[in-house]
Amino acid sequence: MKIRPLVLCGAVVGTALAQNVLAADFASPDDERAARWSAIAKAVFGDRKIEPTETLIKLEAPQRAQDAALMPVTLRIPEKDKVKSVYLVIDDNPSPLAAHVTFGPAADPGLLQLRVRVDTYTNVHAVAETRDGRLFGTVAFVKASGGCSAPVAATDEEAMQGMGEMRMKFTERSGPGMPTQATLMIRHPNFNGMQMNQLTRNYSPPRYIDRLSVSYGDSTIFDLDADISLSTNPVITFSFLSNGNGPVKVIASDSMQGRWEQSFDVPATTN
Repeated sequence: MKIRPLVLCGAVVGTALAQNVLAADFASPDDERAARWSAIAKAVFGDRKIEPTETLIKLEAPQRAQDAALMPVTLRIPEKDKVKSVYLVIDDNPSPLAAHVTFGPAADPGLLQLRVRVDTYTNVHAVAETRDGRLFGTVAFVKASGGCSAPVAATDEEAMQGMGEMRMKFTERSGPGMPTQATLMIRHPNFNGMQMNQLTRNYSPPRYIDRLSVSYGDSTIFDLDADISLSTNPVITFSFLSNGNGPVKVIASDSMQGRWEQSFDVPATTN
């Protein structure tokens, strides 16, 4: 699924939200957030029902972000064999749909961590799509502000130095047959069009990672479609099933047709 930006002033989200909010001039903040989520869910999922869950997917985010431009989000999926993909939505960001992750046969979907930008106080929604096509969601409220406009570096040139360079760290497995955890780090400014160049005082043109494909040998671990809410220099932690059949391969692309590819050898199990 290719993410299409859901911008506040866009016709789809903006019109639906305006209709919902204008219907109640004295709506409470909770009512306004519910109306906003209803509009976003309609735009992303159409008429598909999203069932609330406390068990299928768990969302961990700080109640108050220490750094709104680098806020960590953890998704835990206890019933991981049931889940096909997950959506991460930051309701009050300029483009709410932050990421859609589709798991492949080499994935262990039990854990997914990433860092995002948060523009203001907002609900954050995680929606799991099961293999039989149902949707289950959970929500957390986060206090943060200014993450989308936080400057990346003094100049665009400094921010783009080494763009596309990757590193990967592996956590030692506890034994054969157990999943391997890896943390992928990609150097990229992820300009979203809201940051100001500190020297020219002009806004940096948008340029952000919009797709990641991660595989192990011949099998896909996950595909990630992203938008402007991923942080500068994205960091993604995930787990996969390794059996000695090849390296982990990462292919990254951005909104300006940049493309980078790198492979990483998986350490052998020591136990």
